[in-house]
Amino acid sequence: MRSIIIALCLCLTFSAIAQTIQPFKQGDRVVFVGNSITDGGRYHAYIWLYYMTHYPTRRITCFNAGIGGDVIEQMADRFDYDVLSKKPTVLTLTWGMNDSGYFEWYRKDAQEFMDKRLVNTYETYTKLENRLKSMPKIRTILIGGSPYDETTKFSSKNYYPGKSAQLAKIVSHQEESAKNNHWGFVNFYRPMDAINKREQARDTAFSLTPNDRIHPDNNGHLVMAYFFLKAQGLANDVVADVSVNAADKKVEKAVNSTVSNIALTHNGISFTYLAKSLPYPLDTLPRGWGSRFPQSDALKVVPFMKEFNQELLTVKNLKDGRYDLVIDGERMKSFTAAQLSSGINMADIANAPQYQQAIQIRELNEERWDIERRIRMYVWVEYDFLKGKKLLHNDSNAALDSVKKYSAKDIFLNANKDVYTRARYVALRDAWQKEMDVLINKIYAINKPVVHKIELIPVID
Repeated sequence: MRSIIIALCLCLTFSAIAQTIQPFKQGDRVVFVGNSITDGGRYHAYIWLYYMTHYPTRRITCFNAGIGGDVIEQMADRFDYDVLSKKPTVLTLTWGMNDSGYFEWYRKDAQEFMDKRLVNTYETYTKLENRLKSMPKIRTILIGGSPYDETTKFSSKNYYPGKSAQLAKIVSHQEESAKNNHWGFVNFYRPMDAINKREQARDTAFSLTPNDRIHPDNNGHLVMAYFFLKAQGLANDVVADVSVNAADKKVEKAVNSTVSNIALTHNGISFTYLAKSLPYPLDTLPRGWGSRFPQSDALKVVPFMKEFNQELLTVKNLKDGRYDLVIDGERMKSFTAAQLSSGINMADIANAPQYQQAIQIRELNEERWDIERRIRMYVWVEYDFLKGKKLLHNDSNAALDSVKKYSAKDIFLNANKDVYTRARYVALRDAWQKEMDVLINKIYAINKPVVHKIELIPVID
């Protein structure tokens, strides 16, 4: 009964998500501001990949402006240098995971102590809120961040009783702020928390944040991208939806696509096909240090394929039997006449040429993400370490000596030390930016769908 109630609550949570933010438009510069979940995470790269493939002529630019460990005060502190310098037309802001505390929850007066801290946190946020209100040309979107998973049983480590409820308070505050300011709001917290609880009713060790209760894995980041795109009202915007009647060689439907040159051949059929979008190329590798789950594992918990990756092909009135689907002369899979009459999803066929085209875009985007991560590691050293040593933006030998000295006892600084030794040279950072520009230009040069010849050839036993 408990699992049925959780599943029902999750369905209601999903169905309650209506469009709350506008889709990105041509030329938008979208800056994602946040903490380590943004800094080292991929949800923004997955969102951009969706736009790269689904809207190939709608060029946008997305920027990672996250720093690991940041609270709202630190985000406000670096706002001009790290956010406004990117000249955003759209800005997303998520905070709260670090603001809701960690070891403080073991104090005897934990709740009182954290509530007093929260008052100061809200005061700091109000100052940043007022700055954003003074910049109406920047479209602001607040994101209620991913949850701290207090209920998973995968480990007893990193358990901070009370943190989850405190984070929920912050998310509610953000939602109210968005409402009062007529800003967009996307809630990752509630639906992801609902997914965790639903799945934990079946498997107590399940978590979308399986390493430390805090950081989503690749699958969790696609779940976040799913809810963001859903909030933009993009669900059920098909890659293509084609229906052909083999009996009279007519196109009954061609959504976001064109079909021509229909011909009957030896009881089969052929036609030319051009979609206006590419399928979303799901990654099946657990990318990144410490990751355990691939992006594609998100399909187990959210209907991403059904809502965001439908390249539908329906062919009616074929003779009974099995047919090879051949695209550009290469056999893909075989289907029965009944399956083809009901409709198949070509976005499920990874060896299809249009899917292979999309994979190239994904890999170029991953390469871009890797380079951007180096720049984020550099910014982390600047703001989380050198600023405290009064060496912000110094990048001198003295700054490097300080990084080397303290990295021996600071595991986070040590993890970023190697990148800093290179990134402190502005010429190298400029070169990295040029590399990213080349990759982005390449993506938008090769992401245009091309014409394919589709054949359905009877399988002869």
